[in-house]
Order: sequence, then structure tokens, then C-alpha cells
Amino acid sequence: MPSSRPNPEAHAGDDRTTDLIRWAVFSCVLVPVVLLWYGTSLAGTAGTALGLAAVTAVCRLLLRRSERYAARPPADEPCPHVPHAPHRGRHQRTGTGSHRGGRHSGGSTPVG
Repeated sequence: MPSSRPNPEAHAGDDRTTDLIRWAVFSCVLVPVVLLWYGTSLAGTAGTALGLAAVTAVCRLLLRRSERYAARPPADEPCPHVPHAPHRGRHQRTGTGSHRGGRHSGGSTPVG
């Protein structure tokens, strides 16, 4: 009979992200309280609280998006939005001006 307990390793990344967001929210509450305690103005404290809340919201959004991206299975075919240059082989050059050293097919007159 299968166990009804969830696998703790299945959502380990999600739990870490949730814990991180909880600490960020706690900081969003704690920092304004400390600022008020030390005599910062109410307007300054409110601005700081709004700034911290905005940064926390953006970080949460980016963390969730990166988790979804990491959880996707790898695609078998390349992304159609990314252009790929054709493979030219090991020694083939793309044009006449693509010499990067070595012998040159010009004359041997000195530059001067």
C-alpha cells in the first residue's frame, strides 16, 4: 500500500523559496518597526516599507519564474526564436577578410 506522506525531496526547492519569501516578508515588517523605534519619520518609514515590499514582490516573481523554467523538461529541438549560424566545419572560412594570422597571400613588401 503506498504511503500517504509526500516525498520531502519532491518539493525541496519550493519549500526553500517559500521560506525565503517568508523571511523577506518578515524583514518588510521588521525594518519599518525598527526605523520607527529609532525615530525615523513616518513618511520615511512608509517609503522604506513600500520599497522593500516592491523589491520582495519582484524577487518572488523572478524566483517562481526561474523555478518553472528549471522544472521544464529539456526540448528535443532548438528554440525557433534563437537564430543559429550554419555549421561550416573545422577549417572553412566565412569570407575573404577572415584571416586571423598565419600566412598571407600578399606580396612581401615592407610597410613604411
